[in-house]
Amino acid sequence: MKLGNPYGTHRVIEPKGALPQPAKKINNDMNIYSNEILLNVKTLNVDSASFTQIKNACDNDEKKIENMILNIVNERGKLQNPVTGSGGMLIGEVLEIGDDFPDKDLCVGDKIATLVSLSLTPLKIERILKINKDTDQVDIIGKAILFESGLYAKIPEDISEKLSLAVLDVAGAPAQVNKLVKEGQNVCIIGGGGKSGVLCAYQAKKNAKNGKVIVVEYSKENAERLKKLDIVDEVVVADATKPVDIYEKICDITKNELCDVVINNVNVENTEMSSILITKDEGIVYFFSMATSFTKAALGAEGVGKDINMIIGNGYTKNHADLSLNILRESNKIRNLFEKLYI
Repeated sequence: MKLGNPYGTHRVIEPKGALPQPAKKINNDMNIYSNEILLNVKTLNVDSASFTQIKNACDNDEKKIENMILNIVNERGKLQNPVTGSGGMLIGEVLEIGDDFPDKDLCVGDKIATLVSLSLTPLKIERILKINKDTDQVDIIGKAILFESGLYAKIPEDISEKLSLAVLDVAGAPAQVNKLVKEGQNVCIIGGGGKSGVLCAYQAKKNAKNGKVIVVEYSKENAERLKKLDIVDEVVVADATKPVDIYEKICDITKNELCDVVINNVNVENTEMSSILITKDEGIVYFFSMATSFTKAALGAEGVGKDINMIIGNGYTKNHADLSLNILRESNKIRNLFEKLYI
């Protein structure tokens, strides 16, 4: 076996010199280098923004969705949506471990979830078995490669594979909330009805304590579901692409104080200004959504004279997997809801 670059640059085909994530095409030959591992893939959890775009482009037709996913992987050697640039993650079983792979505790047969994006993961799909349009999960027969630098988590014994996959896909969001939210703050979660939103809301309330946690959610069904969890103070049903309306509603709730921290989890475009307008001067906006436009956020904040700190979502935070899985252990209501939705 040859020794590959720790970050996977040895697999980049186009353009040469790029890292695997921004590369247009990577080598998905499943013969591993000495510092890689080979996985037998069971399920792909497609990034929400990516899967929403794919479903819309395919008119929600399952066969068209299947063909689009296969075409992307065949063309790029990885599952990277050419429109959103994002991917997702996977669960699989370890088939082979290179001699130079650094984690000596990993064994053939271990079931793991990758914590790096499918937009940089060499992937080969033999066949798609099932597409679940409600959970963004795709069951496949296929294989994948994890680089030496690739993060992963072993599937815990007390949480099922599908449930672990659903939670670990968005583990960076609640972990970042844990770092950002302090006691007594006003916090708003935009797009709080999905899995990342629910986990963020729970962590925000845990940290803010007597502070106010507000959720903005487009779907009435998701909003009602969220209210039953008893993890937030206010749920606003509104369209986050209409910033003035959102601003007025948050002003009413906070008595014009606005929010110290705003978390954006929305999987559609044009929600940057809603996040920015409702943030206090010198407050923080965390854009976890892959539908975020840096240009719209930066120029938009400048245009309305907002001196705020804007953070582009990083899917990795130290101990993010443990923190997110522990939310399921701490909250039976969230666990029961997610088991209904994702298993």
